Order: sequence, then C-alpha cells, then structure tokens
Amino acid sequence: FPADRTTEIGQLISSYLGREKNLEDHTIHLLFSANRWEHVPMMKEKIHQGITVVVDRYAFSGVAFTSAKGNFCLDWCKQPDVGLPKPDLILFLQLNPEEAAERGNFGHERYETSSFQEKVLQSFYCLMEDKTLNWKTVDASKSIEDLHREIKSIAEETMQEVQNKPLGELWK
Repeated sequence: FPADRTTEIGQLISSYLGREKNLEDHTIHLLFSANRWEHVPMMKEKIHQGITVVVDRYAFSGVAFTSAKGNFCLDWCKQPDVGLPKPDLILFLQLNPEEAAERGNFGHERYETSSFQEKVLQSFYCLMEDKTLNWKTVDASKSIEDLHREIKSIAEETMQEVQNKPLGELWK
C-alpha cells in the first residue's frame, strides 16, 4: 500500500491516478477497497507468524479521499472495508497544505490540489473521532531523523502494549 499496482486491480488504479483512465467515483472507491482485500490473506499470515505489518495509507485514506468528493457520506465509504484487519496503531503524519505542495512531485497525480487536500484533511479529522481506533498524530514538518525517531518510539511502545492481543476487525 498505497495501492499495489502489480495486480490487475492495482494497474487499473494506477492508470486512473495517472489520469490515463477515467473511472466513476463509486467504482474507483470499490477498486481501492478490493485491492486492500487482495492483501488480507498475506497480512493475516504475517501477523500470525509474529511479524509486524506496516501499511502505508490503508482504508482510512480511501474513506477520507472519497468522502472529500462531496457526494459521499463517510458511512457509505467505510462499508467496503468493514472486517479488514484492525490496526493496532494509526499514525497520521500532519503537514500543512502549503508545505505538502512544496514537496517533490506534488500535483502529478489526481487529487493533488491544495483545495481538495483541505477537504481530505477534514474527512481525516472526522475519522479520528472514532475512539475505538488508536490514532496518533505526528508533526511531519520535522527533520527526517526526528520524525523517524518519534515514529519508531510510538511503534515500539504500541508493539509492547498489543503483544498478546488478538487481531480485531475494522469497524465491527
């Protein structure tokens, strides 16, 4: 993740994000979810082997982006991902839109406009109100070294806390 662009579904998503293909909004949302579900067996296998799985984006990103389009409610957007493995920790790397726009390659893919990103941010804030999930916000404007140190510390602390906890299901 983000989308595994090697599968057939992932290739469709890639061509959509690269503006080579247009897909209806419901369709692309469901394709992103299907791409996550493709990875569930492998994720569960790794977790059962005691391997820590780190995922970039996951369901929350899909929900935030689709709901930011305006004609979608959060609940509809969450439905296709109900039952996915529930993360023990969700790190939200916060960066103001101006700084994000200054980073390399911003604007190359669909949705990379500052006005849309602001709507996505509001959707993330709504998702963070869910107290059944362990959200931690990290200031992403720090140096790479400081950011790495903070993320590593939070991750190690969480791994200790959840060591013998069973795998949960998202939004169930």
